[in-house]
This record gives sequence, structure tokens and C-alpha cells, in this order.
Amino acid sequence: MIRIVIADDHTILRDGLKQLLAAEPDVQVVGEACDGFAALELVRGRDFDVLLLDLSMPGRSGMELIKLVRSEKPKLRILVLSMHAERQYAVRAVKAGASGYLTKDSASLQLVAAIRKVAGGGAYISAEVAEELARSAMPHTEGLPHAALSDREYQVFQLLVAGRSVSDIAAELNLSVKTVSTHKAHVFEKMGLANQAELIHYAIRHRLADDSAASE
Repeated sequence: MIRIVIADDHTILRDGLKQLLAAEPDVQVVGEACDGFAALELVRGRDFDVLLLDLSMPGRSGMELIKLVRSEKPKLRILVLSMHAERQYAVRAVKAGASGYLTKDSASLQLVAAIRKVAGGGAYISAEVAEELARSAMPHTEGLPHAALSDREYQVFQLLVAGRSVSDIAAELNLSVKTVSTHKAHVFEKMGLANQAELIHYAIRHRLADDSAASE
């Protein structure tokens, strides 16, 4: 039996996932969390096989949460289920310790196969993500500018591309406005860009923007 914990801040999505998995005789949902803090409590207090994790939740979230889970339960498998396209976060999630990455729009078709794959010790990623991981591991390879950003800087980059203000980002990430402004400055410096318009154009060119930004 594969024991699953679902961590997502949307009740409707959690209910839908539970309903989808209820039809599988070898899969059992043993817990659910609505934010990063609750997810970490379940990791610490319960034995299970796969953490089905949304990257964007209140509290601890994203790469920080993946790294924390991996440090406390190295054998626990993490399958990321995200609204963000693979090119935006998949490589970073796998490097942080996730065993697989699945977008929410493909979950109904691929979720069960992905769970079984990662629970069995495998990785569930696309060929494109696998290629990017292999390329990043090669010595003396020149990466794209956004690859040089830290996880937090990349998170700020994504929110800037989505049109969020510094104060909005600070509230969402529970950071001070000054800290977010510093991250923003580092993003522009590392990427060699002058303003937010250039940042958005870069994200669209490299397919790192959500459809809402790309359509503007």
C-alpha cells in the first residue's frame, strides 16, 4: 500500500485528488495539509511514503519546504503538483530534492502513474527536464542568467513577472519590503536587465511566464 499525504491550500483540489485516488486499491491518502507548517508537522509526526506537494502555499512553501522535508525525512518521496509550467520550477524542485514534478492540468491523466513511479524509487520528470538537469551537471557549461538566481530570488522574479508590486510580494512571502527590494535588485543585477518590462520579455522569451503575463 502506498501511503499519501496531500499538501495543498485549496480544499476543492484536495477533495478532488482524494476522490481520484480512492479508486486505486494500492493507494491510500493518510493525511492532508492546507499550508507548509501543517505539511511539516505531518512529515515529522506520521509515517507515509509520498508527499504530494503544491509549491505555492501559505507558510513555508516551495523549495524551502522541499529542502526541509528532505533534511528531516531523506527517504520520503516528494511529488510536486504545481500550477506552474515545468520550465518555471521543475528543475529547481528536483535539485532541491523532489522525486517528480507534475502540472495540475495533467494530474487527472498522470497522477497515479507518477505516484507509483516515485514510490517505487524512480523519478517522474519529462525528457526536457531530464535534459536540462543533465546539462546543468556538465562542467564548464554556460547557463542562462535566471539559472544563477537563488531559490528566493527566482521566486521574487516569478512574482515580478506576474506583475506583483514589491509590497505585494513582501506580504505574500512574509518578508519585509526592504528584503524584497534587495532581492529585486539582485535579480536585475544577475540577469543584466534594467527594468520590469525587460524582465517580463525575458520570461516570455524563455517560456518562464504564465499565460497571463505572456498575453499582455
